[in-house]
Amino acid sequence: MFETPEWPYFLGAPRAQGFIRTCVDDFVVEEIPRVKPAGEGGHLWLWVEKRSANTDWVAKELARVTDSVPRDVGYAGLKDRHAITRQWFSVPATTTTEENLGNAVIEGVTVLDSHRHTRKLKRGTLDGNRFHLKIRQFEGDEKETGQRLEQIRASGVPNYFGPQRFGHRGQNVEQGFQQLQKRFRIPRHKRSIFLSAIRSYLFNQVLAERVRRGDWNTVIDGDLAMLAGTQSIFPCDKPGEDIEDRVKRHDIHPTGPMPGENGTQPTGLAAEMEQTVLQNWPLLIEVLKAQRVQASRRSLRLYPAELEWHFDGDSLDLVFALPPGSYATTVLREILVFADAHRSRDSENIG
Repeated sequence: MFETPEWPYFLGAPRAQGFIRTCVDDFVVEEIPRVKPAGEGGHLWLWVEKRSANTDWVAKELARVTDSVPRDVGYAGLKDRHAITRQWFSVPATTTTEENLGNAVIEGVTVLDSHRHTRKLKRGTLDGNRFHLKIRQFEGDEKETGQRLEQIRASGVPNYFGPQRFGHRGQNVEQGFQQLQKRFRIPRHKRSIFLSAIRSYLFNQVLAERVRRGDWNTVIDGDLAMLAGTQSIFPCDKPGEDIEDRVKRHDIHPTGPMPGENGTQPTGLAAEMEQTVLQNWPLLIEVLKAQRVQASRRSLRLYPAELEWHFDGDSLDLVFALPPGSYATTVLREILVFADAHRSRDSENIG
């Protein structure tokens, strides 16, 4: 009923292809922290490298070896499992914490650095993630792929939610709709997954229409623009040259809807376009409102900062940084058709 389509490409479907994550070293993610530990306080912040390990599992293991309660272990965000990732965790600091950590062995986990801080690390306290990716068995025209990368560096890419948001074959949207509509008793974590999948599906539908129209990376009449690096939005009733210049400099981005109730809404042409798309999904909108989900906005454009690339024989190396809540696979899909070596071995999706 709610199939996830092949969302339209802004540069057209790529012809190059290759494999990602043939081995764990091919996918390296490093957290860009928003806060640096002060050097004193009742919490110990740990700069951790994990290999092929789930973030939540690592947090539970850190709680175990430090004799902490799992809920007292903090981290800023979830990271890929099938990868090498580096990120901050925090644990309560006691007289034995550092000694326990020094004697502990957690498979696939190395504590690279530690500093005290006054507070527990909270979710969302990061400025983004930096990716170092290697695509193996690359097949394609290097010149053409380089030109696509140049265009992406200049314009960014449509900020689609990745397929992992929707579950296998988009089942999170379908199951979420069925269970939420019938008001089943759903565990809080699963309810959150369902609601996120439904809102993401609707956002992608609106973004797909903007891509088809060719105005996904510019501000149109009535748009709500978002200041880069923040969640701050402001209306653009009649965008002029100054607004267009700020868009080109990636200072602001046009936004699309994360539907729900209340929330600031666009006007004019932008509102008309969004309503035309969303009216095709009235049952999903009703479910969101019945769950009292608050409407918000998300940037239509994803800009991969510090984008660099290098062709090495039959491999393509990529480096770029993304803001929180975005997907490396969203950038990759505009560059080449890729297969995930882990998914082909029935492993879990990219996070």
